[in-house]
Amino acid sequence: MADVVVVRAGADDRDDARDVRLRALAESPGAFASSLEREQVFDDAEWLHRVTTNAWFLVRADGATVGLACGVPEPDDDAGRHLVGMWVEPAFRGRGLADLLVAAVMAWARRARAEYVALWVVDGNDRALGFYERLGFEATGERQPLPGNPDVMEARMRLLL
Repeated sequence: MADVVVVRAGADDRDDARDVRLRALAESPGAFASSLEREQVFDDAEWLHRVTTNAWFLVRADGATVGLACGVPEPDDDAGRHLVGMWVEPAFRGRGLADLLVAAVMAWARRARAEYVALWVVDGNDRALGFYERLGFEATGERQPLPGNPDVMEARMRLLL
């Protein structure tokens, strides 16, 4: 890939953010706490709100948006930030794009003076688990049912900054 760039999405990127998020939900429905059916009915105002209130990062390869990751404040803990919505188009996996996305979220968290970044990994998503472990994330021992699908469990991981 000759031209790869990670950008923080803004108002003008909401269509790209929506398109890649819907592709992620369609391709990996069991990996997320939301669903394609839920998010495909969001209107333009909702997508504008999403990309302008949280830290959405898009990775573009040769001009096409092929992945995303989002950073949000950690619920109930001002010291942390949370990585959500991480996804890379299958044809682009294994090329380091996920590393770039996580690095962007971590840089955003550091600028906010966060002490850690946390995330949840769905049981059985061994590729994601191995990826996050390689980056230094460690299991916290916390587990919960996947929001939206209580039959599936997920485990919390955290990386100290």
